[in-house]
Amino acid sequence: MKKIRIIRIVLLTLVIATATVSLGFLKTESNDFKLAKNLDIYFSLFRELNTFYVDGIDPDKLVQTSIDEMLKILDPYTVYYSEDDQGDFRFMTTGKYGGIGSLIRKTGDYVTLTQIYKGFPADKAGLKAGDKLKSIDGFSLKGLNADEVSDKLKGDPNTDISLVIEREGSDITRTLKRERIAVPPVPFSGMLDDEVGYIRFTNFTQNCSQDVRKALLTLKEEHGAKKIILDLRNNPGGLLTEAVEIVNLFVDAGQEVLSTRGKVDKFDVTYKTTRKPVDVEIPLVVMINRNSASASEIVAGAIQDLDRGIIVGQRSYGKGLVQISRPLSYNASLKVTTAKYYIPSGRCVQALDFTHRNEDGSVGMIPDSLISEFKTRNGRTVKDGGGIIPDYTVEIGQLSQVAAELYLRSYIFDYGTSYFWRNTSIDEPGVYSFPDSAYEDFRNFLKDRNFSYETGTEDAMDRLLDAAKREKYYESNRELFDNLKLQLEHKLENDLISFKNEIIQLLEDDIVGRYYYEEGSIKHNIKDDKQIEKAIEVLKNKAIYSSTLKGEAGSISINPLSSVTVKTNNFNESDISC
Repeated sequence: MKKIRIIRIVLLTLVIATATVSLGFLKTESNDFKLAKNLDIYFSLFRELNTFYVDGIDPDKLVQTSIDEMLKILDPYTVYYSEDDQGDFRFMTTGKYGGIGSLIRKTGDYVTLTQIYKGFPADKAGLKAGDKLKSIDGFSLKGLNADEVSDKLKGDPNTDISLVIEREGSDITRTLKRERIAVPPVPFSGMLDDEVGYIRFTNFTQNCSQDVRKALLTLKEEHGAKKIILDLRNNPGGLLTEAVEIVNLFVDAGQEVLSTRGKVDKFDVTYKTTRKPVDVEIPLVVMINRNSASASEIVAGAIQDLDRGIIVGQRSYGKGLVQISRPLSYNASLKVTTAKYYIPSGRCVQALDFTHRNEDGSVGMIPDSLISEFKTRNGRTVKDGGGIIPDYTVEIGQLSQVAAELYLRSYIFDYGTSYFWRNTSIDEPGVYSFPDSAYEDFRNFLKDRNFSYETGTEDAMDRLLDAAKREKYYESNRELFDNLKLQLEHKLENDLISFKNEIIQLLEDDIVGRYYYEEGSIKHNIKDDKQIEKAIEVLKNKAIYSSTLKGEAGSISINPLSSVTVKTNNFNESDISC
């Protein structure tokens, strides 16, 4: 009964508070009544469940589930964070957490370290990618998922943690001291040649603009950069105010970067640059792809609308929604979508329509009939409703089925672990080349593990055969079907030869990262990056650069290229920070 009283107090408080807010903003008595009525129904239902349900119930779990499911019908960015989730919320906004500085992934009964951040506790203790975590402070981790292990690895800075890891069949004990982990938003910056400086920028966390400013000044003042590439590919966004600061590095104070418009007038804000810029003249290319979202799109869109630089890559994700954080009772919080944002030309990049769902609950793209044209400062035509469209589009080919299977099923990673322990050093990033003899060893590695896979074509063929047999067409056309099946079967050895180059790119990326960390992987992959090649080409052709910004050159589409993007966010969705 004590739980019921507490829940009732909380819900009644919520009713009163919500009704008060509603009187100020909703201005309709009917909505106030509906809200109070449904909250009363919810409380009554909860009371009856607690009293009569055959088994015991977990109030925290039930309420958490009901909140999460309720918010799902709005948009994916409105999220409830319980008191236990506040660490994840702080990491999302600041990039900081107390932990050991690594990424982990569930593999079998345990989780495995997949990436080590340079200079943090895991690195200092000599932990390596491929180490299997077996226990923490004497507590067995067998059967726990990556989120559960991550929670145990995280904690207050300066607290000790004892780990038992398995490495190449042997158990090793390591004692670490947790630190405040701040994932660097600029994991790499450097010169691509004697003129072009490059900045890889991965997340809009608190004060990230200072890191970008520092990288930009270093490239200009210490290395003599005359042109700049700002790489926002796979950057999911983050703090809106930091996006304004990034734009301010390249444009004068007093320039509008974006405005927000929503239901509550007091949250409608126009954001302008306020500081002295670093350089308003240096030729600039901003690189984006389909995983560039939110604040990344603000930066790319503002640079495009103000005709300050050229956008190269692929159409961006299309997230034009703004969220704010609101505190709730008992140290919980709500990240809630309050507005859409509009960049200098007046366009909104939001691509998906969450307010008008299909009958099955899915959402659709903004239809072409509702897409409008806008003008940049120099009169170039740009469009809303579908992300940021680059001035120069470079499409990257998809991975082959065999390469994708090798990566996603951790064969690339497992071989990288074996390779690392058999080779004490490798050449520096950009120079290292995976040897042909090692590729033969990799093929034998796959044979020993009986690696096999089915292509999409083979799966479709199996379904065709099932349908033909069910509909009684197979027997009369047996030879035709069998010959077609034989022709469509893939040969693993042939695939390992045909797609050798992209498999080697994956192997090199994994291996270089083990010796030279994330910075080394980025530096190594630059040499084969066709999008960077196009960015350099645009920057170095003064006529194209100038005429594009003046609106005298149309958007040029490059034919699909044979190269692949070696590492994408999609490949790393299962890796958890700790």
